[in-house]
Amino acid sequence: MGGLVFGAVYALIALGYTMVYGVLQLINFAHSEVFMYGTFAVAWMFIFLHGTESVTWSLGKAAPILVAALVGAMLLSAAIALLLERFAYRPLIRKGAPKLIALISAIGASFALAEAMGLRDRFADKLGLSDNLENYVAPGKARDVFSNPVTIQPKGLFEVGGYTVSDVDLVILAACFIMMIALDTFVRRTRFGRGIRAVAQDPETAALMGVNSGRVVQVTFLIGGLMAGAAATLYMMKIGSTRQNAGFILGVKAFTAAVMGGIGNLRGALVGGLLLGVMENWGSAVFGSEWKDVVAFVLLVLILLVRPSGILGESLGKARA
Repeated sequence: MGGLVFGAVYALIALGYTMVYGVLQLINFAHSEVFMYGTFAVAWMFIFLHGTESVTWSLGKAAPILVAALVGAMLLSAAIALLLERFAYRPLIRKGAPKLIALISAIGASFALAEAMGLRDRFADKLGLSDNLENYVAPGKARDVFSNPVTIQPKGLFEVGGYTVSDVDLVILAACFIMMIALDTFVRRTRFGRGIRAVAQDPETAALMGVNSGRVVQVTFLIGGLMAGAAATLYMMKIGSTRQNAGFILGVKAFTAAVMGGIGNLRGALVGGLLLGVMENWGSAVFGSEWKDVVAFVLLVLILLVRPSGILGESLGKARA
């Protein structure tokens, strides 16, 4: 059950990789930093609305601030994703640059965003805002672990196979499935969703039919950012701390989940994320926690050897209405 919880977070992050790849056939390796900024937004929102006093609250007591944190994280992650599209991708797409160049641009943007967060205390000092932003920029400790002042205490509800399922676990799983269903419905049933699928399948023909491909790309990045912000909120509910390079490992695992499920397939992102989380949990139980990542990536290799297109290897452009 614990594996499913982390798998749900992987799945939501994986959506960003899947959406961008489905439309542009590009891997947005900076998406991990989109998620990372969302985790900081959650902690900052709690500091802004509660203060810096370290306390332990129940999920119910923390719910009002959590809702505000969810909105803040989704907005900040969406803004970072749109900035990536505007400055790291759009100029290259307009010039018809090779996909390898776009990949290098994404990697560069990833490092730049991570380093910017690691230097946030320096930026505040340059702007003369160190005193006003002391609680948010952690002077001299911008690269250390940054914790949410409010620790959410899970409440055990029932047991499944020796694992005590908590209210936090249920909220994370429910939120993941609700958002996945909503996004899948949006892509398959709405007019704009049909535009996304049209561009994913044949951008030239879609343009001839009046589809604004530039707008579709922007909305694709926007949706990926929103989902990353939601994943960041769920992650902070469970873990409660982050740092400037927190997105790296989680981003790699989310990308693994996307490939495992069939990159470019929304439902595949969910299947891949949940499967990855379960197999990680199983690997930790059987071989020890230090083997967790090994088991996950060995599973990826085995699946790709048997089915290179992933478990649900249907592209976004071929999704049925």
